[in-house]
Amino acid sequence: MTRRLCQAAPFVLSCLLFACPVLAQQAAPHRPPAVPLFANDPFFSVWSMSDKLTDTVTKHWTEAPQPMTGLARIDGHVYRWMGPGTRRRAISADDAMQQVSLEVTPLHSRYRFAAAGIELRVSFFTPLLPGDLDVLSRPVSYLTWQAVATDGKQHDVQLLLDVDPVIAVNDASEQVTWSRNHTHGLTVLSVGSRDQNYLNRSGDRVRADWGYFHLAVPDGNMASTELSSDALHQFVTNGHLDDADELSMPKPAGSSSGSAAHLAVEIPLGSVGTQPVTRHIIAAYTETFAIEYLGRRLREYWQRNGMTESDMLGLAETQLPSLEAKADAFDQQETAAMRRLGGDDYAYLTSLVFRQTIAAHKLVADVDGTPMLFSKENDSNGCIDTVDVTYPSSPFFLLFNPTLLEAQLEPLMRYAAMDRWKFPFAPHDLGTYPLANGQVYGGGEKDEENQMPVEESGNLLIMIDALGRAQGSYAFAKKYMPQLTRWADFLAAKGLDPDNQLSTDDFAGHLAHNTNLSIKAIEALGAFVQIARGVGDNDLAAKFQHIVQPMPAQWQKMADDGDHFRLAFDQPNTWSQKYNLVWDDLLDLHLFPASVAKKDWAFYSTKLQIYGLPLDERKNFTKLDWEVWTATLGDQAQSADLIHRLIVWADATTSRVPTTDWYNTDDGKQRGFQARSVVGGIFIKALADPAIVKEFRTR
Repeated sequence: MTRRLCQAAPFVLSCLLFACPVLAQQAAPHRPPAVPLFANDPFFSVWSMSDKLTDTVTKHWTEAPQPMTGLARIDGHVYRWMGPGTRRRAISADDAMQQVSLEVTPLHSRYRFAAAGIELRVSFFTPLLPGDLDVLSRPVSYLTWQAVATDGKQHDVQLLLDVDPVIAVNDASEQVTWSRNHTHGLTVLSVGSRDQNYLNRSGDRVRADWGYFHLAVPDGNMASTELSSDALHQFVTNGHLDDADELSMPKPAGSSSGSAAHLAVEIPLGSVGTQPVTRHIIAAYTETFAIEYLGRRLREYWQRNGMTESDMLGLAETQLPSLEAKADAFDQQETAAMRRLGGDDYAYLTSLVFRQTIAAHKLVADVDGTPMLFSKENDSNGCIDTVDVTYPSSPFFLLFNPTLLEAQLEPLMRYAAMDRWKFPFAPHDLGTYPLANGQVYGGGEKDEENQMPVEESGNLLIMIDALGRAQGSYAFAKKYMPQLTRWADFLAAKGLDPDNQLSTDDFAGHLAHNTNLSIKAIEALGAFVQIARGVGDNDLAAKFQHIVQPMPAQWQKMADDGDHFRLAFDQPNTWSQKYNLVWDDLLDLHLFPASVAKKDWAFYSTKLQIYGLPLDERKNFTKLDWEVWTATLGDQAQSADLIHRLIVWADATTSRVPTTDWYNTDDGKQRGFQARSVVGGIFIKALADPAIVKEFRTR
């Protein structure tokens, strides 16, 4: 099998801001399906969805255009480094800088461009450091440029960044206002909706139309700034901005007349020679109120002690050097660890999805300061804090910071403990993002129709046991033992042979007697035994140990289909991925003999396709996260083969969206879903390695 390579040349990295020496030794010229630029949270999430940054407009993860245009003027000639052109004066494709390379690391997207004797390095950096909740919660990304001459001559260089005001609204027809301020050595250009109707909408493919997008420009840049729809034309024509802000507002963000003000920054680099010249700006999106939880409007976590937007931006500016140093060290450590474990393929795959995993969440503080991390079920139904979205992403958080998993489970468990949740099984969700006011999926709080009783109950028991083991304490579980015991009782009665119901793979429809779902129930009951022991209830642990002990043998007898195990107990000559079995070793349960995974994997080897392993025998589609769980159950060669097929798919897929987790294994096309946090499940292979777990837990 030959890996499809991108068009960029192999990386040639410097040892400065734009380099990671460890990464440079092994870097490969991959072509990501989409590149994260500003990837912070579900509403502040801007991507490049093409091979080159100059090929298409930048977009929100929903594919709604949020155009950012970047120009470079070199010795009087104008080139593009971002965006396909301008509205007032088209710039031909010939005027695009040559994109020399692209590198995606966990926390950076780094481009290198060349034109007219100048190399321009452009870095998009979002400091989503899992161990620092204050920094992670800031809605801040950095854009840094570094220019250097490659021909030994001096060149006059100016840069322009122009941001369309649609970045701050859900719909281009909405009225916007704009402003400029100065604070902490920063000139701050801001744009937002006129109405500022906080938390006024919920749903899937929507964007916030409250809060403000900010461009913060350090005074040391000697930059010119302008709030004008004419900035691009001015820069192309005159080489500078006219210092004339548009004052007539509000205006529709996407006004056909083009009069709604853009946020424009012109940065003179002066005479650039062989010594690199570096500049940066800060991009931020502050929401004021970010989440509504059970009727309470909550602010972002960084605001919990009253920090203002002004102070937050000032802190973001002063901390940039230290954050870059930490992020570079983290990039190197994470990539090196994943390479040791799974080679270049696994190192690249984990880098590709790192920011996407966190950016599908919002970290807020409850009224008492408790951190709460709410996921958004991007591009599937828009639910908030969905249990079967938290479950596949949980390996990421268990590996890098278990506190972040607790922050996802806390709001859900508080809700499940309320009298309004009357079912004997666990809930599915808390509402529709950003409104976490109670379950909306399936029958909601009214009936059991289209719920996921075995799925969600099993998910929560497994995750809460994993959390207790990771934290070395079952204090969280102890708060909710009545609920956990109720769900364990439900699984004891209903889990071994589930009736006709949905699982997390609900897009595949209802299925009775689901063998993989049965495995989840068995593993969850084993997990509950450990939870009961962890909270000091040995009698309860003994009771459920007696219940779960015979189940694996019963499962093997019911599921056996000769050379593999069935999709459903009552369906001979069928098969499926048994990815839930991965927890048997991860939680040290050892309920099933190793021969179960070995037998199924020998069969999987006959079903592999060019882009991976189908989810089961019914269709050619698969799930990216579950494939890595299944790969973790194989031996080293089997795991490497399957993960390599995922890399071949990522480099070749024609679906240019933030990495989908649901695609066809034959033609590589997206079936649905994109920008979802479930890709964090790819880190389960690392979570299964004790040395890597120790390395990151110690950090």
